[in-house]
Amino acid sequence: MRLIHTHRAFPFAMAIAVLLAGGVTSPAQSAKGQVIEREIRSDNIAHNKIGTDPVRKMIVYLPAGYDGSAKRYPVIYFLPTSFESYRVPFDKRNAQGLFDRATVAGVIDQFILVCVDMTTPLGSSWYVNSPVTGNWEDFMIQELVPYIDASFRTLPNRNSRGIAGEFMGGYGAIRFGMKYPGVFGSVYALHPVGTGSGLKIMDSLPDWDLLANAKSLDDVKKDGFSQIFTAIFQAHLPNVDKPPLFIDLSARRIDGQLVIDTKLMQRLRNNFFLESMIPQYADNLKSLRGLKIDWSRSDLNQDHVYSNQALTHKLNEFGIVHEAEEYNGAWGESNWGEDGRVYTEVLPFFRRHLVFDGQI
Repeated sequence: MRLIHTHRAFPFAMAIAVLLAGGVTSPAQSAKGQVIEREIRSDNIAHNKIGTDPVRKMIVYLPAGYDGSAKRYPVIYFLPTSFESYRVPFDKRNAQGLFDRATVAGVIDQFILVCVDMTTPLGSSWYVNSPVTGNWEDFMIQELVPYIDASFRTLPNRNSRGIAGEFMGGYGAIRFGMKYPGVFGSVYALHPVGTGSGLKIMDSLPDWDLLANAKSLDDVKKDGFSQIFTAIFQAHLPNVDKPPLFIDLSARRIDGQLVIDTKLMQRLRNNFFLESMIPQYADNLKSLRGLKIDWSRSDLNQDHVYSNQALTHKLNEFGIVHEAEEYNGAWGESNWGEDGRVYTEVLPFFRRHLVFDGQI
């Protein structure tokens, strides 16, 4: 694993300007955190079949006073939706300012946050090991988390390490917490997808003729659902001997009729849907310090609403303590800002469930 560092410490430049002016920093200025950019070259992603870049970029938020302190901090890993760049929360939604205000207001104690690019050329990696897209689980657990603990003053244990995400990132947050409760002790999923069966069957969504006849990865980008499902199949039905998509198809159209491959569909459901994984990982989920999912009632794709309602019921059936909330509004419109769910729900959740420096 080769590490590539780029460092932007915005507060340092601000402090120099204040000194030159002979002024004194205000409480708001002195409470400003910093944003650092880093890159890691991942050995676990290097040997993929579709041109996924093994150099993975990330943004690390450090709280105010980090450089002048010996204090250690809990870490929240944040997985953004794959529909947007990992930079969007910081570049367009002022995540840094939001986190600064939250710590000053006591919404949460000071923390480190890591936002990393986990996408492939077709979108979401779905956070699994795949011979086609790369070994994303291993990247997270074997490379990224140890790198963050070695590079920053973290509290390097599961009690002080949480994971959250939006949409596909919410799926990833649950999946990592489900499989690695010894690494991540608290999980918050904002409107996760891929949690279970929807109102429509999965195989009704892609353009199967397009998938069967694709000559390149670019071909499937002509149809949104086909691109999404190609990424799902590359994660969960990979086949390195079937270029250019490197997937097995769980269904085909034959004489105009959709014919589903029973064995491949069973394999896909068992490995992809989170609700299918609950029986195997129920004890892991029960060991979490905190677990919460939410979803918007007005999602234009009602499959997501239906599947998340079913997910919370199944968690209850297995006696897994968790929080679940269905709220008014469309997905994504109310996540950021001081009235958004990151500020009002996610950060208070982690304040309750993470162990901070000095706490027993």
